[in-house]
Amino acid sequence: MYYEIVPMDRSHIPQIAALERECFSDPWSERLLEDALFDPQACFIAAEDEEGHVLGYAGLHAVLDEGYIDDIAVAPDARRHGVASALLDVFCRFGAVNLAFLTLEVRASNTAAIALYERHGFRQAGLRPGYYQKPREDALIMTREFSKEGET
Repeated sequence: MYYEIVPMDRSHIPQIAALERECFSDPWSERLLEDALFDPQACFIAAEDEEGHVLGYAGLHAVLDEGYIDDIAVAPDARRHGVASALLDVFCRFGAVNLAFLTLEVRASNTAAIALYERHGFRQAGLRPGYYQKPREDALIMTREFSKEGET
């Protein structure tokens, strides 16, 4: 499957909002996505096919040397083709040079995502009981730390 990782722009917002509704029980609205797109502390990227269809996207907020991954979402028919891994790799390479750590929350039952994060060097750092709604579920806090020299 061909895809290219590109910076998210305004033209991606309707497709990403639709992807949010498909993937998450509490999706971001187009308004929230647009606000995040223009947040100077945020970076949003998209994986798009040769026709410009969004296959997946990811968002990161960075404050000083701390990075928080907001979301990684991939369309169901594009899963298991390395899209999420490629998106996450962009943020890990950025983190290795610019951040002390990256962190995120993931549903405790989302074993596929947990395995992906572990393959990218993330480890469980905590638990947020009842963090998710619809259905109510705990979140694992997963973190990847980077050394001062940019090595992982």
